[in-house]
Amino acid sequence: MKRLLLSAALCALPMTALTAPPAAAQLFGGGIVYDPANHTQNILTAVRSLQQINQQIQQLTNEIEMLENMARDLESLPDSIADDILRRMRRIDDLMREAQGIGYGVEEIEREYEEIYPEEYGETPPEHRVLVEQARTRWKQSRTAYRESLQVTAEVVSTARADSESLDRLIGSSQSAVGNLQAVQAGNQIEALQTEQLMQMEAMMASHYRAEALERARQLAEAERGRARTRSFLGGNSD
Repeated sequence: MKRLLLSAALCALPMTALTAPPAAAQLFGGGIVYDPANHTQNILTAVRSLQQINQQIQQLTNEIEMLENMARDLESLPDSIADDILRRMRRIDDLMREAQGIGYGVEEIEREYEEIYPEEYGETPPEHRVLVEQARTRWKQSRTAYRESLQVTAEVVSTARADSESLDRLIGSSQSAVGNLQAVQAGNQIEALQTEQLMQMEAMMASHYRAEALERARQLAEAERGRARTRSFLGGNSD
């Protein structure tokens, strides 16, 4: 590149600056007299012209280096874990959506909770067979909720190794980043990985608290069922 620039600059330079012949005086005999002062001036003119060319070449070289640095700064990070993060989060989201019985939907809870976990049975509780069926339904709810909580926990634990490998890759990419953009991208992906881990912890805690809440509701419903059976038994004997 420097040689090309030098050639272009030399082509643009006036030829008189480099090839101007020294001044001469012609004698009566037809010979040529050498003029040292004029020759020196021509040399100085050529030197100054070459200095200007060198300055222009240096300026162009600096601009080329600046453009190369800008290109490196804009170079994209070759490694990305965005797809891996989204895939792991979708897997956990699918497990949450597949929750059996009373799930995580507000409308679903409002619609089914009072039916499965009644606060009281009133003065005339259902017959014993119905009470037993309801009790078994509640037991299945609690058992399923704990199983689903274990599944979510297992999924989170299984992704820990994948997260560790992704973090190792990102640290390596950050250390070997070519430009500013690569360094920023690596930092952003590390933050995304941390966000994914927080979301996984939230999902795991939500599944655990759901199982605990359903089990507690089952215990309360069973206590009310016992009181209803007692009232029914005492009422029958009193007759």
